[in-house]
Amino acid sequence: MKGNVFIFGTGLIGSSIGLAIKKAHDASITAYDTNEENSRLAKSLGMIDHISTDIESDLSKSDLIILATPVIQAEKILASLQNIHWKDNAIMTDVGSVKQSIVKKVQQTVGNKITFIGGHPMAGSHKSGPAGAKVHLMENAFYVLTPSPDIPKEKVDELIRWLSGTNAKFVTMTPEEHDEVTGVISHFPHVIAASLVRQVEQKNQESDYIGRLAAGGFKDITRIASSSPSMWRDITISNKKVLIELLDGWIKEMGVVKELIESSNHQEIYDYFSGAKRFRDT
Repeated sequence: MKGNVFIFGTGLIGSSIGLAIKKAHDASITAYDTNEENSRLAKSLGMIDHISTDIESDLSKSDLIILATPVIQAEKILASLQNIHWKDNAIMTDVGSVKQSIVKKVQQTVGNKITFIGGHPMAGSHKSGPAGAKVHLMENAFYVLTPSPDIPKEKVDELIRWLSGTNAKFVTMTPEEHDEVTGVISHFPHVIAASLVRQVEQKNQESDYIGRLAAGGFKDITRIASSSPSMWRDITISNKKVLIELLDGWIKEMGVVKELIESSNHQEIYDYFSGAKRFRDT
């Protein structure tokens, strides 16, 4: 495919998608980032071709626009794009981890002036910025698309072709289903990982050995707590309803675990861990 691509944000995801598009297509990629150092680095590494100096003009020539920023920032960008004259048949997508809020913002701003298809590449790294970007970052990872019912299948297929260089596995679902599923398997685990680290931090004040002896198991279960704080601030706020429901369930589950430990019932404790192992192994 040939055409012009505009990317808002040259962080880990935006730069990786830029690399993937350049690998698969004869496309000219222009980008804008409030972090000018990121933009310059992405250009020097060949992830983008141009740094935008006239956003409105560049957008009006673009066939594909990608909002590769944290969720709340993407919503702010949308609010500033209401008067853009879009190219005929242009597609806009995002990469955010929450879909209902961005779809609502699209309806309030650009509306039906451009085809918007929500997107979420379910891949990442504890690293950030273009320095951590990789052309194969999303390879074999699920890439969720959340088109509204009025979006023609041909436009979804066109977006998938644009993103084919990611070698991701594309699936489609509604924004509501996406937010529920990612809340369970992604957002909630990040909250738990961060809370575990904060608890250990408090205990570390009581003994220096805690920080010194923390090893593989602790690293594995808390690795994701090293992700971008600003990104996870936005995600927790945007998917608040789902997370509160999950946290209420978690508090009840911890009550069950506490009762099991207090009872010292060997069989019930064994069954609890055995059930978790069995489901995790599948």
